[in-house]
Amino acid sequence: MDKLLIISSTVRPGRKGPIIASWITDLAKESGQFEVEMIDLGELKLPLMDEPNHPSMKKYEHEHTKKWSAKIDVADAFIFVTGEYNFGYPAPLRNALEYLYQEWNYKAAGVVSYGGISAGTRAAKALKDDLATFKIVPLYEAVNIPFFTERINEEDIFEPAETTSRIAAAMLKELVRWTKGLKTIKADV
Repeated sequence: MDKLLIISSTVRPGRKGPIIASWITDLAKESGQFEVEMIDLGELKLPLMDEPNHPSMKKYEHEHTKKWSAKIDVADAFIFVTGEYNFGYPAPLRNALEYLYQEWNYKAAGVVSYGGISAGTRAAKALKDDLATFKIVPLYEAVNIPFFTERINEEDIFEPAETTSRIAAAMLKELVRWTKGLKTIKADV
């Protein structure tokens, strides 16, 4: 079974990203299409990129980088869960991406964004543009959640609108297709 990593990108105190990430993680597990794992960058605590060698060389010196590399290398697909900060995605996610290069290549990615009226769409667009530079294929299908805090209940559980759940299911379906196709491309490298 293909391995899907869901990466929650926010790290600040009081963040809500892990709540959204838990929801999409549960949905992905329920689909039965992937072996699913959620990674919370707030718990991972990668320092600012501190490797002396360029990531494309894959000559890592620090243990935290070696662990991060191993985790990303075995993944077949990703879902990035991102809030929107100043019209972009959080710096810890960019930092996590830049630690590696080859490990990201030829894998598909879905994006779940959340925010106020814009639903994190500007962050999602910026992220999708950047993902392509790592040879990650960002899906057209994406989940954008406006006014997300209105959908988080007193138990800190995200309760999606019906349309949000439908869109998420469509994104997961496409992620399965692209993951299968990109395995062929990856094998040809």
